[in-house]
Amino acid sequence: MNVITRDELKAALGTVTVVDTLGGDYYAQQHLPGAISLVESEVADRAAALLPDREAPIVTYCTNPSCPNSKAVATRLEALGYTDVRRYAEGIEDWVEAGLPVESA
Repeated sequence: MNVITRDELKAALGTVTVVDTLGGDYYAQQHLPGAISLVESEVADRAAALLPDREAPIVTYCTNPSCPNSKAVATRLEALGYTDVRRYAEGIEDWVEAGLPVESA
């Protein structure tokens, strides 16, 4: 599974679909700019509607490197045939610590 750095993701915003894998209140409180919410238990039911192009670049993230959600969702997406899935392993904590903008629902 490929990973993407903070600087690479910052440069790619607007050209990749960013997927917040925390969901619920975490997503509502703060998420990366333009991110959509998709948790592992919803991938099978919602991925096709949220991510219709299986070749489009997708980046998953969660809280920090110890959070398993982003890897779990990325793995499920790849199993469904998505071909360009990367993981921002450092997560939203790294993004916020760098002073980069977040959005809330």
